[in-house]
Amino acid sequence: MTLSMYQTAVPVTIRALENLAHVLKKGAEHAAKKNVTDETLLQTRLIPDMLPLVKQVQIACDMATRGIARLAEVEPMSFEDNETTFEQTSSRIHRAIEYIKTFKSEQIDGSESRTIILKTRTGEMTFEGQAYLLHFVIPNLFFHCTTAYNILREAGSELGKPDFIGQA
Repeated sequence: MTLSMYQTAVPVTIRALENLAHVLKKGAEHAAKKNVTDETLLQTRLIPDMLPLVKQVQIACDMATRGIARLAEVEPMSFEDNETTFEQTSSRIHRAIEYIKTFKSEQIDGSESRTIILKTRTGEMTFEGQAYLLHFVIPNLFFHCTTAYNILREAGSELGKPDFIGQA
């Protein structure tokens, strides 16, 4: 059986974001128990030169939505980076999931060799679709989900590996 680009992209990004939403919910519950404001925990960092929790979530959502859209040759949905509460941050994750669910396999399958050009602050990056998904989108998505998990874990949230991985 062959694994399609759609199967590799869409269910994986949805699951990662659903698990991130679960982790964030447990972080919000921990903050409420400890009387820590949303703003304080959302601005928490592992170390001073890393981005805060809220930015990790924003980037994870952007990586998933923009990655899928680019594979489908659709202009990516844009989100404002203006979340200041757990409720707003959770809403962003759920909006990203709903957006990703709108893509059909016909839009993604066959994108293995599609040229993807990213414009960055430092120039352009060019990928073929499969390399873009497997070597850029998925690793970046999981990096930012993992970092969000680690920030919440370091802040004292009762999280474990099953929270990050989700149920089978």
